[in-house]
Amino acid sequence: MVSEKMAVELNKQLNFEIYSAYVYASMSSWLKSKDLAGFSNWMNVQVREEMDHAMRFYEFLHDSGASVEFDTVPKPKTEWADVNEVFEDTLAHERAVTSRIGKLIDLALEEKDHATNAALQWFISEQVEEESGVSAILKQVKRVNDFPNMLFMLDRELGQRAYTPPATSGA
Repeated sequence: MVSEKMAVELNKQLNFEIYSAYVYASMSSWLKSKDLAGFSNWMNVQVREEMDHAMRFYEFLHDSGASVEFDTVPKPKTEWADVNEVFEDTLAHERAVTSRIGKLIDLALEEKDHATNAALQWFISEQVEEESGVSAILKQVKRVNDFPNMLFMLDRELGQRAYTPPATSGA
């Protein structure tokens, strides 16, 4: 059983994960409008992963006897100067997610809520992977800035990313 305070914070994170999906859907749409289908595909996979993350929080809250509370999803940014800015924003967003998860862990430790702490450890590992992957793409995008033809090669490579459903839905 999670405390009321922890349930409130977990619900905020559930809603932030949904917002994250919204952010990446907006990025995907912008990239598609620029004829960058591979980059758009990469972001679409992010959308699905973020919804999976939201559902992990959803299941954990229910399994813990807490209520799930959905909130209004803010409108995300819809325009970027270039692909570089898209991935700079993506990395900044992932770092914000990591910070939020860290604060949830701090609260779980403060409350001696071992079950929530254990569930959140999966998210920390996921965030290391997320930040690393986005950082690598951002470095590649920066390298190809002066060579537009290389951007299309990177677009083709990112188009190969496929969504893999999670093995379990619970946190």
